[in-house]
Amino acid sequence: MDTPGSEDIVLDLAALKALGHPLRAQILDALSAYGPATASTLAERFGESSGAMSYHLRQLERHGLVREDAERGVGRERWWMRVPRPISLDATQFGPDSAERMAGHLVVTEWQRNRQERLQQFLVHGFDRLGSEWIENSGISTSNVQLTLEQMKELTDRLDAVVTGYVDRFRNQRVAGARPVQIHIDVFPLIDGAVQGSGDVGGSEKDEQ
Repeated sequence: MDTPGSEDIVLDLAALKALGHPLRAQILDALSAYGPATASTLAERFGESSGAMSYHLRQLERHGLVREDAERGVGRERWWMRVPRPISLDATQFGPDSAERMAGHLVVTEWQRNRQERLQQFLVHGFDRLGSEWIENSGISTSNVQLTLEQMKELTDRLDAVVTGYVDRFRNQRVAGARPVQIHIDVFPLIDGAVQGSGDVGGSEKDEQ
């Protein structure tokens, strides 16, 4: 949402090409949303073999997007986690017909498809699976307003500060009653919890972990 910071993972062409494989974009998105998982768990989730999943995870690890979770696993069991840093993609730095622009478009399109799918799952199944309290305290809203460029930037910065504050505060929370919550700024609990545990190109894209 904002200009990439010093702690951000800024996607270069090599990383964008790695994420250009739809399954890798989905793997990174799942680890971001649901927390650490094994290759076997991810393989079952996506209908792939464990060997193929391990290969894709190593490609993501090569570009600094995932890493082994050293606090989990027994024996030869390996758990993988999303590297806990925001991922930024500044589309304004890429030419209209550049490889970076095209690769970035593929990645963001896949992330946006996943976002819409999760929102639809919540709208269809939320009440039956979660109950009224989770529904009453979620938020799906659309607002329309006339803004100047400067005013829009101010709004974006303020929203980013609020969301980042919550992400930093509760990033590694493990308490009874907590479940994965995704913020767009639609705020709703995720329905699909197959992976255990706790990603718009215009100016820039920022995916907070």
